[in-house]
This record gives sequence, C-alpha cells and structure tokens, in this order.
Amino acid sequence: MSALTAFTGARIFDGDLWHQGAALLVEAGRIAAIVADRDIPAGAVRAPLEGARIVPGFVDLQVNGGGGVLMNEQPDVDGIRTICAAHARFGTTALLPTLITDTPEVTARTIAAGIAAKAANVPGFLGLHLEGPHLSIARKGAHDPKLIRPMQADDLQRIVEARGKLDALLTTVAPESVSNEQIAALAGAGVAVSLGHSDSGYATVAAAVAAGASMMTHLFNAMSPLGHREPGMVGGALDLGHLNAGLIADGFHVDPVSIGVALRAKKGPGRIFLVTDAMSTIGTDMTGFTLNGREIFRKDGRLTLADGTLAGADIDMIACVRFMHDQAGLELEEALRMASLYPAEAIGMTGRKGRLTHGHDADFVVLDDGLAVRATFIGGVQVYRV
Repeated sequence: MSALTAFTGARIFDGDLWHQGAALLVEAGRIAAIVADRDIPAGAVRAPLEGARIVPGFVDLQVNGGGGVLMNEQPDVDGIRTICAAHARFGTTALLPTLITDTPEVTARTIAAGIAAKAANVPGFLGLHLEGPHLSIARKGAHDPKLIRPMQADDLQRIVEARGKLDALLTTVAPESVSNEQIAALAGAGVAVSLGHSDSGYATVAAAVAAGASMMTHLFNAMSPLGHREPGMVGGALDLGHLNAGLIADGFHVDPVSIGVALRAKKGPGRIFLVTDAMSTIGTDMTGFTLNGREIFRKDGRLTLADGTLAGADIDMIACVRFMHDQAGLELEEALRMASLYPAEAIGMTGRKGRLTHGHDADFVVLDDGLAVRATFIGGVQVYRV
C-alpha cells in the first residue's frame, strides 16, 4: 500500500495510549501518524472501520507450527508461509518460526528456508528461533533426548553465519550444554540467546547473563523452580533485571496465580512477554500429529505425549491476550503490550514493531468489542479479514 490511507472510525491504541475521534495514517507500508479526524489530509484514501479497535500487531517469538504445518516436519519456504498465514488470522503480524530440537541436517534445512523466506518477503516472517538441541536432558520436556547434545564449534559457526543473513535469530540453550564463551560469541554476533530447558542454579544463570544471554524461554516450564535456598532458573528470570522472559498464557503451562506473582516480582528493565509455543494444530481441526516420530495428542486445549508431558501449546496470540485480561486480571493495555511491544523490545525490533507511531511498520490488528480479530494488516496490506 503506497497511497496515503486513513483508517477511520476506530479507537486506536498506539502501544501507550488510546486515541478516539482519530485516524491511523499509513503510507508505503509504514505508520505516517495518528491524527484527529478533522486533520486527515484531503488526498488520503479513507478506509472506515466503524466501532472497531486498532491495536499493534502481535509479535510471537516462539511458534513451532500452524495451519497443519510443523517447522520440524516441513522446513521450507512453503511451510514458513503456511505458519505465518495461520497465525495472521489471530493477530500475529511478526513471528519466529521455531525449530524444536532436531538433527543437524534438519537444522541446516530450516536455516536455509529462513534465508529464502526473507528473500521472498513472506508476510509475517521475522526470523528464526532454534530451540535446542543444546539443552539439558534433565529438563527436556517434549524434546527428544536422543537428539539433545552439547554445542560444538560447527554448531556455533552455523548459527553465527545464519544471523548475518536474517533480520533476527534467537536460540534457546541450556548452560549445561554450552559454555559462557560460546554464549558470548553468539551474543557478539547479534544472536539473541535465551536460556531454557535447564536445571541450572541461580549463579550459573547469572554467569550466562553476564556472558550475553538476554532471555528466558517459557518461564516456569522446563526449568529449575524458585526454591527457598536455591532461586534456580525461575529466580534468575525474575531477579536479573536485564533478562526478558517468554510466558505461555494458556492456563495449562502456568497457573494464573503464578503469573501474577511473576509479574509483580519481575525486575526491570527486562519484561515478561507472551509467546504461544504453538504447534501445527492452530487454525485446524487436527486431533494429533507427530514430532520426531512420536505421537502428540490434542484434547481439551492441551497437547501431550503419550505419558502426559505437555508438548507445545494449542493456543493463538489473541487467546493469550484474552486469558491475561480475563483470567490473570491484567489491564487490557498491558496484555496488549505483552503481545506486541515487549517481545519487540526483547528481540531488538523496537524501531519497527510493537507500536503504531511514525516510522513503525504498519502492522496492526482490528478487534471487535469481544477481542475477536476482524482483520490483520502487515506492512499496511490486509492479509486476513473475517
């Protein structure tokens, strides 16, 4: 969309404040301004959205699949395109397709697919998240223990080289399987290093953060808990101010009471942000799928292995926002920031994503009063509408 377009008739949340009696101006894929209705330029094309709410597009840093596709099972551009399109229906305008622990060959194919997706300008594609294989078997979750292994020199080189060809690259590692020198090398190359699937204690976490780790993967899940003598991974996530932490808000992974405690305890400037950890089921009526040759069962909003271990999540981002607002008691504005601004900050995209202010990408979601998605725009182009 190159012509100046004025989206009118909706309440607009810019990431900080609500605007009424105003229009969102979009030009050449970017936000031009939010102006009072009386100040809409004469030549602007008007796009009425009467009675709706416009909010910043959601940014999801952990998306294993969607639309029937799992990144591990279809590591190619078409798979990435399908995943992005599936999540756009639920307000996500930028995401990191996430590879769960797999073989070096699948990892290489996923990186190649990500580079090709960037070249093809796949709508919604932000970069990649490599979750493993350098994790702790003690906190493996649904990751295949046969594929978990320490980071080697060629693994490090592969990730560093990939970062130079992608806008964003996130990797989840456990301090048990990587050295602080490797973390420093990754961070120095611009890779976002997240700690997760680890049984490490607080001191180990603090050392990894000092080396360059900046995030924690799905807070509370697959990590050492907060104890009265050993603060563990959870204690590190909450106490170390420069750590950002992802949170799965589906009511199964973390209880709303624990969510509230974490939000009140988190030291800044780091934030807790929402992730879906979504699997291939999003946007489908699938009853199950396979991961690394193991069957995953879908029932009553949960995805589990045969032994009951949670295996990713069966939730989309607007549902996470509603959960945080309705079940966790968060003000809507803060729930929206947890889905947009805070993940954008965590991945270093604050100049492009998470706000509807001048110069930012025109990624936004149109919601009704019940917080259902009516339309999704990426770069000012409508990619979904009810």
